[in-house]
Amino acid sequence: MIVIGLAIIGALIGGFTARKRRGNRKDIAQYAVGYALAFIIVGMFLTVIIDRMAS
Repeated sequence: MIVIGLAIIGALIGGFTARKRRGNRKDIAQYAVGYALAFIIVGMFLTVIIDRMAS
């Protein structure tokens, strides 16, 4: 659940960042995917850390 939430947040941040820099649709999509992937990796680490602390 953490991973999905962070992926959505990352995609939104990436999309808004590209739009702020006046990118076209392809730029916005690329930024959204890039930020989403970065946030997914962070979410996976958080999930593992929380799981290990809980058990």
